[in-house]
This record gives sequence, C-alpha cells and structure tokens, in this order.
Amino acid sequence: MPHELPVLPYAYDALEPWIDEATVRLHHDKHHAGYVAGLNKAESDLAAALASGNYGAIKAIEKDLAFHGSGHVLHTLYWETLGPNAGGEPTGDLAAQIVTDFGEFSKFKALFSAAAAAVEGSGWAVLGWDRSSGRLRILQSEKHQDLAIWGVIPLLVCDVWEHAYYLQYQNRRADHIAGWWNVVNWAAVQAKLDAAR
Repeated sequence: MPHELPVLPYAYDALEPWIDEATVRLHHDKHHAGYVAGLNKAESDLAAALASGNYGAIKAIEKDLAFHGSGHVLHTLYWETLGPNAGGEPTGDLAAQIVTDFGEFSKFKALFSAAAAAVEGSGWAVLGWDRSSGRLRILQSEKHQDLAIWGVIPLLVCDVWEHAYYLQYQNRRADHIAGWWNVVNWAAVQAKLDAAR
C-alpha cells in the first residue's frame, strides 16, 4: 500500500501570523508531498530489487528509503504537533517531566531553540522520549535522518529546513523558531509522550 500525504489537520492559514499560509501550502503540498513520493519510489525500487535479485543499487535505495521515510515521518509529526490557538507552556505530566529533565521550562525552551538554530544546513530540532534512560532528550537531526539516537521516539519537532520559513522570514532562522513556539500544540505532545511511554 503506497504511503499518502496526510491531510493537514487545520486550515492553511490557521498558524498565522507565526507561520503564513503561503509557507504552509508550499511546505505541506509540495515539500512533504515530495518526501511521500520519494518514499513510495524507494519502496518500489526495493521491491524490484528483491524480485529480480539485483542488489547492485541497494546502497542508493536504502539511502533514499531513510531520507524520504524520515522526511515523511518528521513532517507528519510536525503538522500533528502544531495548531491554532496554541503555544504557551505545557501542563501536567509533560510539564513535570520537562522540569525533571531540564530544570525548568525556560531552560528547556532556550536549549531547544539553541539546538534548532545551530543545526548545520538543513534539518530539525527534536524533543524525544529516550526509553533506555526514561527521560526527555533534545536532538538535532541533519537532513531528516542523520544524528538520531536509536530508541529515542520523537515527540515534537521544529523544522529548520529553509522551505519551512524562507518565504516569511527569509534567512532569519531564529525569528522562525521564536514564532514556532506560538503554535506548539502541547496537548498533542503530551499524547505522544503517553504513547511513547
């Protein structure tokens, strides 16, 4: 069954003024759709290699599978954990876990923002649940798949590929990150933490 582009869970203009409608349309309908198409092609190429027994291109196929598959997963998570009338600070168990692991929300926010701003080239800042240590971790992911820790389940991601902000913020990545905090849907992040645990 081919992978499909998920329906955006809100209107294209729902994240304004922090993320403008034109950026959401381009980001979802073109860039995310491109990763879905790339993932489907990589899986088709893998099936063809298996059927023919010709594994000469397996390195390139697996590279495409990791890149496009991770791009699809992270973008899906991105849309799911943003929303209108969001932002602020988390409450309940998620807030308590952030305090346990980072000292206080302001320190967590500063560290996450710094990680997002410092991603080399294109990539993501990721808040994930590390099952092996039972704690939250902040990671940087270059491209979509590099620098991950196996077993860390992503809960919240900030996209710092230029396509996520360039139309609105030009080259001002830090301004994009500051605006992004205003559309984080903490209830969705809490639900993902609950599922990860």
